Amino acid sequence: MDTPSTTEQRQAWRTIARRLGRSLTRFVGNRDASTAIEFTALAIPFAMLVFAILESCISFAAQEVLTNATDDIARQLRTGQLRAADVNQTSLKAMICDRLEVIVAKGCPDLIVDLREFPTFADAAAVKIKLTTDNDIDTTGFDVKPGKALSKNMIRVFYKWPVITDFMRKAMSNLKDNKTLHFASVTWQNEPFDD
Repeated sequence: MDTPSTTEQRQAWRTIARRLGRSLTRFVGNRDASTAIEFTALAIPFAMLVFAILESCISFAAQEVLTNATDDIARQLRTGQLRAADVNQTSLKAMICDRLEVIVAKGCPDLIVDLREFPTFADAAAVKIKLTTDNDIDTTGFDVKPGKALSKNMIRVFYKWPVITDFMRKAMSNLKDNKTLHFASVTWQNEPFDD
């Protein structure tokens, strides 16, 4: 097998070096750099805008998945497909998490649920979201106790969504640890199924 001689290799490298040198000289010597300056001035704000749009879109999609999962579980409880005796904190979280894992961390580490029976719809409407002094969700009074047939119930599902983009954290986060609250709630009266 023939190999190029050392002289030919040196000649090839010199040619490459000359071409790079000329290109570099032309680039440095060019005073018509307004396009480069304009691009540089616009690239950073444009990138920030793109990241803000992506962050918002992903967060919105996660909120919609959470809402759909909550609606589906509420429908199953309302129709008697899921019975009060079969639902507890662990099973309810698992049912919702199965639907959320497509867009959140495995095991849904920041998922919080509250499912309770109320005497009237007005009592259910009076329940508010409370935050602790350090901007976390106050889970005082949260429980998983669905009612039987014809009872009035409300399910509330919370997820502490992490804000990923560094420069968006202060603007988007409303909970501690740079997270934002995703929330879904459904209030209904159970159908007259057999308990």
